Amino acid sequence: MGNSIPTSSGVLSSEACTKFIMDVVSHNCIVIFSKTTCPYCKMAKNVFNDIGAAYKVIELDQHEDGKQLQDVLAAMTGERTVPRVFVNGNCIGGGSATKELHQKGRLVPLIEQCAPCCTGKAESAGRGLPESHKL
Repeated sequence: MGNSIPTSSGVLSSEACTKFIMDVVSHNCIVIFSKTTCPYCKMAKNVFNDIGAAYKVIELDQHEDGKQLQDVLAAMTGERTVPRVFVNGNCIGGGSATKELHQKGRLVPLIEQCAPCCTGKAESAGRGLPESHKL
């Protein structure tokens, strides 16, 4: 088992952070692990806003366990930087990678492949896509 002793910067163990990340990613078509002041995070959000795609945001700088979550994301994705953008359960990279995928016409097809479990959720932050693509 992992370290389950609360730390001064949060209360979740590494295992609990991993479970939290996996749960969020598996239940939402698009997830952005972000920080509120990060320009690359804003870039990624703007891409999804521009195409009208609903997404779930976890603001690491406002989350009690943000540091631990970022550490686990680094281990999972090989990059510590934010944003960490997931589409249909897969990390597609950060803000620049998200923008590039969209410019090349490859982002919307990824969104359209979202599993049925990831659609129809109440927490939506987008507009314009068919209801099957809303969270």
